Amino acid sequence: MDEQFVHAVLNIVDIIPNGRVATYGQIARIIGRPRNARLVGKVLGKFGGRGHHPCHRVVTANGRLVPGWFDQRPMLLAEGIPFKDENHVDIKRCYWRGI
Repeated sequence: MDEQFVHAVLNIVDIIPNGRVATYGQIARIIGRPRNARLVGKVLGKFGGRGHHPCHRVVTANGRLVPGWFDQRPMLLAEGIPFKDENHVDIKRCYWRGI
């Protein structure tokens, strides 16, 4: 995986504010790779756990959480993120507008 891409993704994830969420596609657009939302997800799955990156703040475009990541919901709730249901944040209320 392209090291420059990995660093770009993690640098954006690091600036998502507490109480807000970003989407994979949004991060891809910010770093100039709008067609690589899925690759952003792969980067976060592979490298996001290393260090202290707030990867729990990244969701799909419709607010869906990562399937099987059982700590994501409690982490978001602790930051005051509103939910529409068990698996979806209320993206309209907590979407980070980005840089």
